[in-house]
Amino acid sequence: MDPAYRSELNRDVLPARTGEFRPLDYGPFQVDPPVVLAPMAGVTNSPFRRLCRQFGPGLFVSEMITCRGLTEGNRKTLQLASFAPDESPRSLQLYGTDPGHVADAARLLVGEGLVDHLDTNLGCPVRKVTSHGGGAALPLKPKALARLLEALVRAAEPVPVTVKFRMGIDHERLYHLETGRIAEAAGAVAVGLHARTAAQLYDGEANWNAIAELKAAVSIPVLGNGDIFEGFDALRMMRQTGCDGVVVGRGVLGRPWLFRDLACLFRGQEPPDPPALGEIAEIALRHGRELVRFFGETLGVRHMRRHGAWYTKGFEGTGEFRKQLNQAETFAQMETLFRALDPGELFPRASLRARRGKKAGTQTVSLPHGWAPISRSGPRCSRLSADPAE
Repeated sequence: MDPAYRSELNRDVLPARTGEFRPLDYGPFQVDPPVVLAPMAGVTNSPFRRLCRQFGPGLFVSEMITCRGLTEGNRKTLQLASFAPDESPRSLQLYGTDPGHVADAARLLVGEGLVDHLDTNLGCPVRKVTSHGGGAALPLKPKALARLLEALVRAAEPVPVTVKFRMGIDHERLYHLETGRIAEAAGAVAVGLHARTAAQLYDGEANWNAIAELKAAVSIPVLGNGDIFEGFDALRMMRQTGCDGVVVGRGVLGRPWLFRDLACLFRGQEPPDPPALGEIAEIALRHGRELVRFFGETLGVRHMRRHGAWYTKGFEGTGEFRKQLNQAETFAQMETLFRALDPGELFPRASLRARRGKKAGTQTVSLPHGWAPISRSGPRCSRLSADPAE
């Protein structure tokens, strides 16, 4: 890779040494390299997962699937929970707050042989989720959390279960150490930590110190999540925190070749330079065709509008392109716009760490009325501060 395509953060990061990192052992299968695509609502559907898989190996998780939607046979939910024949292992993230509903959904999926791995969402910071006691709000109730995870693990056997969560509600209510221990006791095979609080949303920089503390607190594998924008970030995170793998989210939006870079680095090789705009246009069109095939033209085009913005972010003079893309009504119109881009324009170095996806900003987390704060009697992450790891 041309040194121009390394940020200053990663100037001195070397590819993996032989034997430095091990695959993730999930029982029936291994994840090698130890890289997981984060579940992202409206993004990690089958077309996007398959596109990422074409660039490099890993574990590619579905977007969040609601338990009730599954058990009640909701058409949209069933579509989002589906896998193409070439997807293996099949990894799905379940969301629910009631142990019975979660167990019913897991038994349905496992009993019909539809999944090879289940993850569960304890990190969603969205108001409509936390205000009902779900997502990032649930770990504030350790006993309820334990009952839910125990029910899920029992119902899912022999399929492995992992748990993904955040540091806490805010910096006054941190719960990631206790949540990790509860997940381990319930039988989870690994935990993933997004090193931000729910109040932070996606703002600022992730605090990788929290990942290191969680790694020291549990004996099962810990995956780190937060600010993996370059392949080198993954190695830097694992070396700095001692974590066992990484979860990549916003860094792969409009950049599915990040999985190629990760595969190279974990093999001990320098990754190639990012593709030029012409190749990116071909990748985007391939993605768009699959979205139209999966969702139909109207909804597929709607999905592709934001993906098109992510693919072209940072390239000079593409503002008008994105404006016209958002007005396109058919995939044919989109294809014409992509074909008109300058194919030889090189990937802009300034875009290496461009933030994509959610907008910056913080929030006051919405919780159910009377929702009790986490007990202060348990162990806390006293060494954490609001300062980011980077």
